[in-house]
Amino acid sequence: MGARRAWLAPLVPLYRAASALRWMGVKPQRLALPVVSVGNLSAGGTGKTPFVIALAKLLKAERMYVDVLSRGYGRSSSEAAWVNPEGTAAEYGDEPLLIAREAMVYVAAKRIEAGRLAESLAGGTLALHLLDDGFQHRQLHRDVDIVLVNSEDLGDWLLPAGNLREPLRALGRATVFAVSVEDDTAVERLRAMGLGQPVWRFRREMVVPTVEGPVYAFCGIARPEQFFAGLEAGGLTLVARKAFRDHHRFSAEDLKALVGLAERGGARALVTTEKDRVRIGELAKHLGQFPLVTAGLRIVLEDEAGVAAWLRTRVSSAML
Repeated sequence: MGARRAWLAPLVPLYRAASALRWMGVKPQRLALPVVSVGNLSAGGTGKTPFVIALAKLLKAERMYVDVLSRGYGRSSSEAAWVNPEGTAAEYGDEPLLIAREAMVYVAAKRIEAGRLAESLAGGTLALHLLDDGFQHRQLHRDVDIVLVNSEDLGDWLLPAGNLREPLRALGRATVFAVSVEDDTAVERLRAMGLGQPVWRFRREMVVPTVEGPVYAFCGIARPEQFFAGLEAGGLTLVARKAFRDHHRFSAEDLKALVGLAERGGARALVTTEKDRVRIGELAKHLGQFPLVTAGLRIVLEDEAGVAAWLRTRVSSAML
């Protein structure tokens, strides 16, 4: 079951009402090119960023031109901008910077503006936009809504008592569901809810670094327990672990403290996620000579050819 905070249940109706008011009268705006959204129902932790990266790489391999539109959570500006892969998380946000290693990314507080900037610079070659974390972004019209779903979310409650940003009935808006191959229960629940949309199955593969000896693991992501469990499953020995808040902005003091804790625990290295490493950036100099290694998360679609063909057909019809 999803994370529940029963003492906050009385506030759920207020959250539901506020969400309904937020979207009342909103008319989605269209971009010139088709928009394929990747999103979910919960407040983080379902793997949207690696899924967007996997989809962008697949479409590029299929000779389909693509860019990614993102809000750029946590960035210092709200203006539309192209994401320079050599930039910082403060400039663009951690997730856009990570995606920019694999695809063109544009950020803006209003993602319609990110899309317009992308189209003004595309030179007529762009085939589609991928909208990162777009399921709740009603201001921008989408031609496809891909929604990542897991059985934990399907048993969760609305914020603030749970982690759901929308009620489960919102899944009726989805065009496609993406579900881990290990989560047959989620597919069964979707079908039991009367939802017959296509389901794309995928695998999560953690790329665990090789370290001789124990490590001290830390991260600032929505579901840290999955990261720590993945490290152990990958063969690492954790002397200790530290979970910061999601999107935590690391300081020099944080890193110095982590080194001290790691040394006292007998760790040979610090290990963190790719997103956390992006946020750390040049602050890594405060680690001194103590090693910092990164574990990545990769999404592999079970039927890449089928997904590519489906998207090609859908996008082609949207452009007619």
